Amino acid sequence: MLQIWAVEGIPEIAAGDDLAEIIGDALEAGDPLEGGDIVCVTSKIVSKAEGRIVQAADREDAITAETVRLVASREHPGGVTRIVENRLGIVAAAAGVDSSNTPEGTVLLLPVDPDASARAIAVALRERFGVAVGVVVSDTLGRPWREGQTDVAIGAAGIRVLHDLRGSTDAGGRPLHVTLPAVADEIAGAADLVKGKAAGLPVAVLRGLGHLVGDLDLPGARSIVRPAEHDMFRLGTAEAKAEGYDEGYAAGYDEGTAEAGNDTVGEGDTATA
Repeated sequence: MLQIWAVEGIPEIAAGDDLAEIIGDALEAGDPLEGGDIVCVTSKIVSKAEGRIVQAADREDAITAETVRLVASREHPGGVTRIVENRLGIVAAAAGVDSSNTPEGTVLLLPVDPDASARAIAVALRERFGVAVGVVVSDTLGRPWREGQTDVAIGAAGIRVLHDLRGSTDAGGRPLHVTLPAVADEIAGAADLVKGKAAGLPVAVLRGLGHLVGDLDLPGARSIVRPAEHDMFRLGTAEAKAEGYDEGYAAGYDEGTAEAGNDTVGEGDTATA
């Protein structure tokens, strides 16, 4: 049976706080961890503990600084929405830069290495409670072709982030060739149902998924990011059109230059003859 509950008693987090100790204290005061439990931590408090709050009078400048590649953009009455790839390889609106619940004139950036952040919390909780637990660091993202947002895993430690069913069979005995549930994302989304966005409950525990908990050296959430060479929708419409135009213009220019060169050679040959 799957149980999910929010952890109460997590205070406002500040730079330099020992997040694992704070979470551990709250867990001991409520329901201590058992072997196979998975702790889901909102990335916002991880970023705050790691001092990822930066001065940014212009949020757009902060987004630009975190951007590796523009995927798509669209103008609207309030400005421009940019979908970008950030330095973590995550494709998201605004590069994951968050200006909510931060002091005026500042923005909150994602953790530098969410997998490492998850691992540090997992190590501390395993040592404290003496049991094997997993940790997921979650953030809120939109999805292509779908309205709304959901939480997904941007960091993970001690769990299998993908449940590989390829090579097995379904209930009817038919072979499964591509079934690869992103269970870390499913965990993040399930945890968000009890954490909420404005309830001040940034940590949740999931119990009943012990079969997903394993060694700390299992691949983290970064392994979920699809490699560029496998991405069939790497560019947005406007960007693909612009790229195609540039390529077409360059090809036309090269062809025109080559034809002009041939005409010049022909004229020279006639004059010589």
